[in-house]
Amino acid sequence: MPALWVGATESATADGMFSSAASVLFGLGLPVIVGSLLLLAFAWSVGWLPKPLFTRQPVPGRWWMWIAVVLVALPILLRLFGIDYSAYSAGTIVMTFVTGLFIGLSEELLTRGLVVEIMRRAGHREWAVAAVSALFFALLHSGNLLSGQSIVTVGGTLVYTFAFGVLMYLIMRVTGNLIWAVVLHGLTDPTTFLATGGIDVEGTRTNTLLTLAGPVTTLLIIAGFVLLIFIRGRAYPELAKTAEAQPTAG
Repeated sequence: MPALWVGATESATADGMFSSAASVLFGLGLPVIVGSLLLLAFAWSVGWLPKPLFTRQPVPGRWWMWIAVVLVALPILLRLFGIDYSAYSAGTIVMTFVTGLFIGLSEELLTRGLVVEIMRRAGHREWAVAAVSALFFALLHSGNLLSGQSIVTVGGTLVYTFAFGVLMYLIMRVTGNLIWAVVLHGLTDPTTFLATGGIDVEGTRTNTLLTLAGPVTTLLIIAGFVLLIFIRGRAYPELAKTAEAQPTAG
């Protein structure tokens, strides 16, 4: 079976990851779909599905957190209207967006879902919850080094993904539900793939809308690091008090 899978993948992606619907499915889609199902199964097995992962957030949002929604949504809109859809088949476009939604589901369920809940149950403050979940999210992308990408490229990706992770946390907080982080994340990746023609690569930006997406992304990165400073609160303060009351060993 592994040999058959490798053969099918190499055959489907021979002309490029986004050359056909099959290349997207076998090269990118199936792994994240399977990963999403496994994560959902795990969350259900520990009793965290749907509550608390997909129910109202235990910590209310603040008005300034809507900045994160705007900064994430704006590049999505610029790319949606700036993509040269004629460069792809209809099947490729549909499969890319379907795959993107599963990427959003798997990565948000893992980082803003499971990691956040573990951190909260340990009694940590929300700034630490946001930072650790964003760091975990960024480290998921460090494996790009194994694909032959340069340290500089991967380093830039890690900086971006950390900041993006912070904004995803803020979106979850201000909207009150993880599902909206999943949706916006699930739209960010496919629009980026189709705009640049690849994964974690720079596009040619042949029109004004795609050109504008670049500076907005830079602003997104800056905002992610700055807004982290202002995150306050604690989801389960009673758990923190219990942890502090525990006698230390020795």
